[in-house]
Order: sequence, then structure tokens, then C-alpha cells
Amino acid sequence: MTHPNRIPVALSSLLLAAHLLAPLAARAHGAAEPRHGGVVQTAADLSFELVGTPAGAALYVLDHDAAYDASKLVGRITVLNGARKSEAALRFVAGNRLEAAGVAFGPGAKAVVLVNGAGPTPLSMRFAAAK
Repeated sequence: MTHPNRIPVALSSLLLAAHLLAPLAARAHGAAEPRHGGVVQTAADLSFELVGTPAGAALYVLDHDAAYDASKLVGRITVLNGARKSEAALRFVAGNRLEAAGVAFGPGAKAVVLVNGAGPTPLSMRFAAAK
């Protein structure tokens, strides 16, 4: 006879396995790892990687680690670099990449990105570049 307050061994093993695997499941739907040396944020199950470029900034879009067709996306980026503020439109370039010319997203900069076309409402993300 088992004691009414004891959890059967099979159930306790199942609970332990679920506890150990939970971080892996959470990671599967979290932000993707940077692929282009930028900063990654997530919105609406999409991952957005913002990368500073010599001409401005590039935004790469991933859907569950696969390149997302960004051809229907448009957006706007505002970058604060110290006391300097710059803004530009994000336009489709190719594949999963949007670009903005004339902004300086470099070390220590902060950016707000607004993207339209990925759903019924605009997506907004905040990025901070490493110093």
C-alpha cells in the first residue's frame, strides 16, 4: 500500500523531466541568436536583428529561425546616439532584409523600430547597441 501523501516514482520522474526541459521549450520561442553581429529583439513571434552598416542600418527578420519574407514590410527607425537623433525609413532590400540609410547605429546607440505589414497592428521594438 502506498502512502496517500507520496508521489509515485513515475510521476515524480515526469515532473523532473518537465522541469529540466522547460527552459529549452521557452528558448525555442524566444529571440534568435544574432547571425549578423547585431542586436536581436522579438515581437509577434518574429525575431528582428538590427545591425549598424556603413550607410545606416539593416534589419533582418526571422520566423522561428527561418528567413522571413520581408517584401511586404515597411518601417521607420529612430536612433539616439548620445544627444544626436536620426530617423529614416526602413525599406525592403532582398529576402529577409530591410535597410535604412543615414542613421548611425553604433556602439552605445539606442534605437526604436516600428514595422508595418507583419500583422494587423504595427510592431515596435527597442534596441540598445553594446558600448
